[in-house]
Amino acid sequence: MDSQFKLPWREKLALIARHLKGNVRFFVATVLCSCISMVFHAMTPQIIGVTVDSVLDDKRPSLPKWALDLLPLDWLRADPIRALWIAAGAVLAVELIYGLLIYGRRTTLAKGSEGFVKSLRDGLYRHIEHLSFDWHTANSTGDIIQRCTSDVEVIRTFVCNQLTEVIRTVFLILLYVSIMLSMNLTVSLVCLVFIPVVGLSSGVFYKGISSRFKTADEAEGEVTTCAQENFTGIRVVRAFGRERFEVDRFNEKNDRFSDLWVRLGRLLAVYWASGTLLTSLQVMAVIAAGTVEAVRGNLSVGSFTVLVTYGSSLAWPVRSLGRVLSDMSKAGVSLDRVGYILSAKEEADLPEAENVTLDGDIVFDHVTFGYGGQKVLEDVSFTIPWGGTFAILGGTGSGKSTLVHLLDRLYDLRDGQGSITIGGTDIRHIRREDLRRQIGLVLQEPFLFSRTIRENIAATRPEAAEEELRSAAAVAAVDDAIAELKDGWDTVVGERGVTLSGGQKQRVAMARMLVQEAPVMIFDDSLSAVDAETDVKIRAALRERVKGATVILISHRVTTLMQADRILVLDGGKVADIGTHAELISRPGIYKDIYDIQMSSDDRRLIEEGGNT
Repeated sequence: MDSQFKLPWREKLALIARHLKGNVRFFVATVLCSCISMVFHAMTPQIIGVTVDSVLDDKRPSLPKWALDLLPLDWLRADPIRALWIAAGAVLAVELIYGLLIYGRRTTLAKGSEGFVKSLRDGLYRHIEHLSFDWHTANSTGDIIQRCTSDVEVIRTFVCNQLTEVIRTVFLILLYVSIMLSMNLTVSLVCLVFIPVVGLSSGVFYKGISSRFKTADEAEGEVTTCAQENFTGIRVVRAFGRERFEVDRFNEKNDRFSDLWVRLGRLLAVYWASGTLLTSLQVMAVIAAGTVEAVRGNLSVGSFTVLVTYGSSLAWPVRSLGRVLSDMSKAGVSLDRVGYILSAKEEADLPEAENVTLDGDIVFDHVTFGYGGQKVLEDVSFTIPWGGTFAILGGTGSGKSTLVHLLDRLYDLRDGQGSITIGGTDIRHIRREDLRRQIGLVLQEPFLFSRTIRENIAATRPEAAEEELRSAAAVAAVDDAIAELKDGWDTVVGERGVTLSGGQKQRVAMARMLVQEAPVMIFDDSLSAVDAETDVKIRAALRERVKGATVILISHRVTTLMQADRILVLDGGKVADIGTHAELISRPGIYKDIYDIQMSSDDRRLIEEGGNT
């Protein structure tokens, strides 16, 4: 993936705002609960200060007039013990209300947070599902997963926890500082001096840590990709005895990842250590200034207690602002990484694209196509008659699969690269969803989901009746194999169908495509893992099943292709020959050479026994 991708801050904010829709009320409630709770939290020191100065002593409390009018000082002073109990009860009541508000804050934050992250995950998944096949081949699965999990979690933590914490902290600072200023200007100014110092040091730290967070995130993506590839291909690793090599390869990436985070941890340790020093100095300065003011008679014992309490309470919030600034760098990197996915263009149909029922010859007209600047097809032209069977033969890399990928619009032709039409309609003028619904495709290496065999075969048409599923399985000659499995049709295949043999996977995929009942059926070397006798059996059953459909066969096996109405021979991305089986073996060429090599006595016997098959 593009590690240099940067999402402008305006777009980052727009991304966050888009997924906050519908959840804003929860965050507003969170902020209100936070701010009100801070007001009640600020009352506790005041209750203690008033009790010390005005109940146990006779000093006038530094409270607003409305509060003085409500406070029965004479009654409280008459019985100090009673006054202490009342003060303790007031503190308990205030803290109880504070606790209830904290509960409300946590509850509403949880609802808003989960709503936000669900919207983001849903949007990511939906967007990825509609990205082009080309984009998916260019980006590793492990890195995509890492961006959709850990990076999303970083964004959630920042937006839902830390930003609301910033609002709460700013309100707390303003509240406490305003109270402190009303009590003693000198002590308040001493406390205020440290706030910009902590903010400035955090800003410097934020600037230096951003690139390191990004490098560490990318390293994590490499580790995830490495693990995902190995777990998926564990059979290949075991088969070739590559365990030691793959473990060493993973250890190398994991060591680099760990080393990056250790370095990052050192930088974080410097930041937190310096932050602790600054906040400790802030508390010490407030105590020193308060002591001097108290000795001079400018500050009572109760007021001194209140100011020291507020000064100590300000130390962590001020420091947490710096923590949010440092975490902002990590969130910014994660927004860039998620933004890279969301900014990728989805597959889009042309404005004039329509829903079209496929009917008519398929024509490739001077098609030229390549990947990454390397040409795969060059000036390829041919016609596939509608309702017939068309075969394609060619060596590895000759462009056979590319032809069907273009027909299914997994890749799109650009202007000047030729055209592909069906019934005279350019396929670019047909909606992708409608085109793919009418084209069935079985690949040489089919993908099966980690579900039951029944669910895999019914994937193309979930509403299909049981009889239809069993009929398709019989045509694909996989019904007997399913019956022999312990749980039959309810057998859960392993990841990517690992519990089935290669031939069984191909036949299950073929049954899945047959259930689709598409008017165009493509078999891309989909019988390569099937023995010759089963191949003959399947082709015989297929001819009865697919009558009226346009069938495209791709294979290296001549016996699979020889009964086709027309056979296309590709060589190096160009049309080398085209014709019927009889025409192609009657003249020198690639097809005749392959035919002579492959036609062993066993193949000839099968043809003789199978008649027209």
